Amino acid sequence: MAKVFIDTNILVYSLDKHDLNKLKTSRDLLKTVRTKHEGVISTQVLQEFYVASTKKLKADPIVVKEVLKSFEHLEIVLIDPQLIMNAIDINMQNKISFWDALIIAAAAHANCELLWTEDLNPGQIIRGVEVINPYQTE
Repeated sequence: MAKVFIDTNILVYSLDKHDLNKLKTSRDLLKTVRTKHEGVISTQVLQEFYVASTKKLKADPIVVKEVLKSFEHLEIVLIDPQLIMNAIDINMQNKISFWDALIIAAAAHANCELLWTEDLNPGQIIRGVEVINPYQTE
């Protein structure tokens, strides 16, 4: 398996009991990357996960903090000024949101081949990173 960047929505769905299919798929995906040690996230994803889980899902902040600790086995990309500059370029060149561009910049920085997300077009390749929607059935 190639290195895979995991977008925030995959992590949020791993706690979301409103859609049991996405919950199961997300947990299976996270088990796969945990076993193979090929999962990557960024500090942006950690922050977004905390906010989405506590605000949208109304999860207990202490529980979410514990879940965040469980992601420490993943490779974590620190968002720095150079990544932000790269994201601005990606944003302008590809006409995608800055936040999605920052995800792509972090994935490319970590040499990921794949990005699991719902937020971009499946099959799209930006900066060598292929977008995969793991919930999309063929």
